[in-house]
Amino acid sequence: MLELRAVRHRYQTNGRLVLDLDAFAVPPGALIGIVGHNGSGKSTLLRLLALLERPMEGEVRFEGKPVTPREARALRRRVTLVEQRPVLFRGTVRENLGFGLRLRGIRRTEGNRILETAAERLGVQGLLDRARHELSDGEVQRVAVARALAISPDVLLLDEPVSSADRAAAAAMYRVLDEERRARGLAVCLASHQLEDAYRWADDIRAIAEGRLSPVTPENLFRVELPPSPQGTGTAKLARVGAIAIAVATEREGPAILAVPPTDIFVSRQPLASSARNVFSGKVTRLAHARAGTVHVTADVGVELVAVVTEDAVRELGLVPGSPVTFAFKASAVRVF
Repeated sequence: MLELRAVRHRYQTNGRLVLDLDAFAVPPGALIGIVGHNGSGKSTLLRLLALLERPMEGEVRFEGKPVTPREARALRRRVTLVEQRPVLFRGTVRENLGFGLRLRGIRRTEGNRILETAAERLGVQGLLDRARHELSDGEVQRVAVARALAISPDVLLLDEPVSSADRAAAAAMYRVLDEERRARGLAVCLASHQLEDAYRWADDIRAIAEGRLSPVTPENLFRVELPPSPQGTGTAKLARVGAIAIAVATEREGPAILAVPPTDIFVSRQPLASSARNVFSGKVTRLAHARAGTVHVTADVGVELVAVVTEDAVRELGLVPGSPVTFAFKASAVRVF
C-alpha cells in the first residue's frame, strides 16, 4: 500500500545522512514495529511515510504509484501520523476529536456518534469536555490516537504512542489498534523504544540503525572501531565493546556496527565446553515475556546483552534477576554492517 523506494534523506541543517533505505513497504493490514536507538532515523522515516516531508532521493509510492507533491496533500487524508508529542488544537477534547470529521463533511449527529465511540474505545470519554492544559501527557497521547482513529485512515503511523502511558492504558491502546486492523484492514506502523511491547503486539519487527534497516533487532547493536586483522588469523579479530572484547569474523576495518542476534546466544548457568569464541559470564538483570513461550533474558556481562530462550529453559536453568548466567555465541554469529 505505502512504500519507500531507494530513499536517501539528509538533515537540511548539517547534511548528515539520516535514512538510507533500498525499500520499506507497509502492506494493507500490517502491524509493523519500528525499533532503534535515539537518532537512528525512526521519526524521519515516519514523516516520509506520512507524506509530510519529501525524500531528497528516491520516491514514495501509494498503491503502487509514485506520489507527486500535488497528490501528497490529498493522500494525507488516508495516511495519519500521531507524533510522540502530539499537538492538540485549542478547545476541548470533543472539539479536537470532531475536527477531522467536520473537514470531511460528516454531519454533526453522525460525527458525535463516531467521536464518542472513538473516545470510549481509547478510554478518554471522561475527558471530552476538558481543555488541553487540563490533560496529562499520557491523556494527550490517547486523545491524539482517538482523533486519528475517528477519521478512519488507511494507514496509521505512531511515534512512541505509549511513552507517557501506564501499562494498562498502553495495553488497551494496542488492543484497539489490533481490533481496528482486523475489522477493516487498517495498516499500523509504530516506532517504539518499548521493545517488549513491540515484540508482543507487532507482527513484523524492523530495526533501524544509523538510518539503515538492521539485520537484527536492536538489543545487541554496538558501534565499534574494527582493528586490522592480525597476521595469520584470517578474518578473526576482537572488537572492544564496553568492558568486553567480542570476537568477530570479518575483513572489515574501521567504524562499523556489530549485531548479535539474541536467538544465536546460548544461555547456561556456568561456562560449558564449546566452539564458541565469545563466552561471557555475569548476572541476570531482567526477564521479559514477549511472544507466547519465549523470554528475553537481559544480563550484565560487562556490557548489557539480551538472549531469547524458551520459558521451559528459564525454568530449567532457574533464571531470576540476580542469578549467575553465561552467554556464549560464535564469532560467525556476529553480523557486521
